[in-house]
Amino acid sequence: MPAQVADPATIHDTRFDHDTAMTLAAEEYSRFADTLAGLAEEDWRMPTSCPGWTVRDMAGHSLGMAELAASLPEMARQLARASRAAKRSGRPQIDELTGLQVRKHEQLGVPDLVAAVQRIGPKAVAGRRRRPALMRAMTITDGGPDGASPERWKVGFLTDTILTRDPWMHRSDIARAVGRPMELTREHDGVLVADVVAEWALRHGQPFDLTLTGPAGGHWSAGASDEAITLEAEQFCRVLSGRSPGVGLMATFVPF
Repeated sequence: MPAQVADPATIHDTRFDHDTAMTLAAEEYSRFADTLAGLAEEDWRMPTSCPGWTVRDMAGHSLGMAELAASLPEMARQLARASRAAKRSGRPQIDELTGLQVRKHEQLGVPDLVAAVQRIGPKAVAGRRRRPALMRAMTITDGGPDGASPERWKVGFLTDTILTRDPWMHRSDIARAVGRPMELTREHDGVLVADVVAEWALRHGQPFDLTLTGPAGGHWSAGASDEAITLEAEQFCRVLSGRSPGVGLMATFVPF
């Protein structure tokens, strides 16, 4: 069943206050760096659920995205290069952007890559924290899950929410690729998952009864639903991101 995307007239915004968003961002960057630091040599070559990407490629992309978050000039450079590449190739700009980030860092040795990820996390948080309220209130257009289903986002939704969901989901991708459980806690991951649930509910707008299991899980409901959904919390997010197929309300796309 194809993903159900949002009404393009909707403007998506963050539900966190800025300080909470930055606290979550700092913790997620730290956990992502720790995940990379704990990988064995053979883990870096493992394929991930992102087609064509190894764990090594995913780390290079994540470093590039954190560099983008840390610096407005770097953001402008990356986006301009990706835009030009997308016009030439006809591919979605986000695909050109992430490919650019992978290629930029492919010559780094693993120790240098890990060290760079460890260094950039605090800088990315500082850069995101500095974005003024006026800028976060501006509206941008995202291409959607297929590059052809545009959504309107507040800049604050990108800086306060999406830029934290991205390394969170890639931390899940890496855990799946190397066959180890993802570190999950109620205090951090539970907050991120609850926000995903809230957005999912807004996007589909239907009654639901949802139970998510595991440390990041919980129970949510709205209205009178004929069907109860029970799923592990990490897998719930993976389905909504498009990494696994979903039917019914679980076909509702949520960006990561």
